[in-house]
Amino acid sequence: MAPHAQPHGQARSATVGTEVRAPKVAELVAAQLRRRIVKGELATGEALPPEAELMRQFSVSRATLREAFRVLEFQSLITVQRGAHGGARVQEPDPDVVARAAGLVLEYRQTTLQDIYDARVLIETPCAGLLAVNRTPEIIARLRESLAEADAVRDDPRRLIRAHTDFHALLAGLAGNNTLALINGMLRHIVDVANWSAVDQGIGSRANDRAFRKGGKAHVKVVDLIEAGDREGAEALWRTHLTEAEDYLMQGGRARTVVDLLE
Repeated sequence: MAPHAQPHGQARSATVGTEVRAPKVAELVAAQLRRRIVKGELATGEALPPEAELMRQFSVSRATLREAFRVLEFQSLITVQRGAHGGARVQEPDPDVVARAAGLVLEYRQTTLQDIYDARVLIETPCAGLLAVNRTPEIIARLRESLAEADAVRDDPRRLIRAHTDFHALLAGLAGNNTLALINGMLRHIVDVANWSAVDQGIGSRANDRAFRKGGKAHVKVVDLIEAGDREGAEALWRTHLTEAEDYLMQGGRARTVVDLLE
């Protein structure tokens, strides 16, 4: 045998073993409760069984159970009322939790607003097309109601920009694709703050007024195309509208990164 040689398989086995951390009991309890919540076995608003009952079911201490509760609270799956008459109650998962976490990551990575706007075009454009395919009288009615709300505040720029951003959120939310809606929601806060900031800086300017008019017309036109079932037309118009809005919002803005905007 050559110097330093090892029996067959010995060298390999010496490098594959790594320490594996066993999940804490509290994490396992939280995982079981989380599974029941997301499967609908525990409904939104429903109170969890008393601590004593859960301790018996899971064979854990009160400290372990409360640690599991803290995990679920952090994930926005339950609320816990402390005190003699308190307890844990199921709540619907909050997309804002995901949005806040995503925002922190984007800030840390010094993500540019250009990057955010480009992603928005890619996410919202197919939503307009999906609406044209999946349209219903109820969907069209909700979109037109949103248009009417914007028209009612057309003389108030600060309220109008919020009505416009609400329309964008509604369009993505009604498209029927939960994944696209969630990703859009992750970016919405950043995009909305950028829009509001741009309007505040340019109130009364001709450029602002022109952007509002063009935006409002695009909103009306996309609803018409959606109602007509014109998928390609709706997507093309919405892509153009988002790109033009991006070009306008990036002109002369102070904020160039997410950190600049949210600081």
